[in-house]
Amino acid sequence: MPNPHINSRLDDLVANTDIGEDEIASLREPRRRIEMTIPVGLENGEHATFRGWRVQYDDRRGPTKGGIRFHPTVSEEEVTELAFLMTIKCALVDIPFGGAKGGLEIDPKEYSADDLETLSRAFGEALAPVIGPDRDIPAPDVNTNPEIMGFIRESYEAHYNVSASGVITGKSITNGGSAGRETATGRGAFFIIEALQQEGLLGTRQAADTSVVIQGFGNGGRHLAMFLYKSGYAVIGVSDSRGGIHNPNGLDIPALADHKDSGQSVSEFSGGEAITNDELLALPTSVLVPAALGGAVTAGNAKAVNADVIFEVANAGVTAEAKAQLAVRGIKVIPDVLVNAGGVVASYFEWYQNMHDETWKEDDVDEKLRNHQITAWQAVQKEAEEKNISYRQAAYYVAVRRITDASEK
Repeated sequence: MPNPHINSRLDDLVANTDIGEDEIASLREPRRRIEMTIPVGLENGEHATFRGWRVQYDDRRGPTKGGIRFHPTVSEEEVTELAFLMTIKCALVDIPFGGAKGGLEIDPKEYSADDLETLSRAFGEALAPVIGPDRDIPAPDVNTNPEIMGFIRESYEAHYNVSASGVITGKSITNGGSAGRETATGRGAFFIIEALQQEGLLGTRQAADTSVVIQGFGNGGRHLAMFLYKSGYAVIGVSDSRGGIHNPNGLDIPALADHKDSGQSVSEFSGGEAITNDELLALPTSVLVPAALGGAVTAGNAKAVNADVIFEVANAGVTAEAKAQLAVRGIKVIPDVLVNAGGVVASYFEWYQNMHDETWKEDDVDEKLRNHQITAWQAVQKEAEEKNISYRQAAYYVAVRRITDASEK
């Protein structure tokens, strides 16, 4: 079934650039959609069946790559769209992967650690025939982690009686993971913000004069907040699913992180004023960062946004309707496929180290990550200026050109 969100992005390219329908027709549908039924016995003696998906969208540039999420709203449509975004993202940052995504329809909060292990191993067994180090390499995503990746890897290795550290990325360091992988999404986003700030595109070249509001304090948002804080930026607002916190003089991010680790909401932090998520999105700021689930900035709340630039750490953090409203007001949106690409770039580094039996230091990973992110930003900026198109259109243009070029080789 055609995905309207994917088609709208591709239609936008055809309407506003020199890319023709014949060039993007093969990107309107994935190469493979795999639906799985996972029956398991639970700790309480009951039996349950879960639905899972793996979508391998395009493999012209190399093995497909993408995370696996455990969430009650996971659907084939969602996984397909995310796999498409991974295809674009990998091409944009010029790593030799295609895009994929996977998901299991489950609320992990409702199950014990033993049940989640059983389910993860069963899911790994179901995935084994369709993944592999040279075919499709999963990674953690929403509600999954290095431990769950380890269970999936072990299922794959048992299925084929092999040792294959490169079949999964996002592993723990002791299990073949890479230094710098955990913080890579936030650090990659920081490199892009830093590049725009140094070019004066955020209204000032001084970090201390650049205010930032971050919606979401999970992996990406939290690490980004820490990097910004340590570099002298004023992170004036942060939120999680239960509410937000605001301090116009800047929040103490290390103290806020410790507070969050104690199990409390950021809205209960004593170093600022508690606000709602809606109020957070409306704070006057240089930079607004949607870093939770997608669709944070919508047609309904876009008019309240009071930022100069939006950086999408979350996939599809700004809806298409909201983007149109923001463009009229001159608010630039730096797209998700660039801003949050640090995670997949570092995953590529992990896979490369596994495949070549190498171990890189964290400083080396960070420098290589910076090079990929900044080179991608420069390519996007060049196309946007030369073609007079948005940064999002330019990012897709660069990526699609690389994908179609690969199909001609």
